[in-house]
Amino acid sequence: MDKDALTAWALGNGWRMIAGCPSLTKPSRPNEAIVRMVFKATVVAVEVKKPAGKWEKLAGASYPKVVADPETGWPQGLGLDAMPGLSMLMRDNKDAMAFDRIASGPKS
Repeated sequence: MDKDALTAWALGNGWRMIAGCPSLTKPSRPNEAIVRMVFKATVVAVEVKKPAGKWEKLAGASYPKVVADPETGWPQGLGLDAMPGLSMLMRDNKDAMAFDRIASGPKS
């Protein structure tokens, strides 16, 4: 998967763009990223924000090593499936975005 494929997957699964990176937020602070994907020229990294405010790299891989799971579409090679609570955080973010669209109503 390349940068565009990873970004499309992330945005379709509850991530939102914050400061140029696909990011997940806490439900209580929807404008503050706590997990993000950082794209470099040849690698992608998954980082988590520590309570002190510093970003810590949890996983990283070169683009050719990141492949979509044939059944779920999840990127394999980044260890996303092994991160506890990530799928629940993604679901919470996706639900929050859906409720935001409903609350804001149709655009004129």
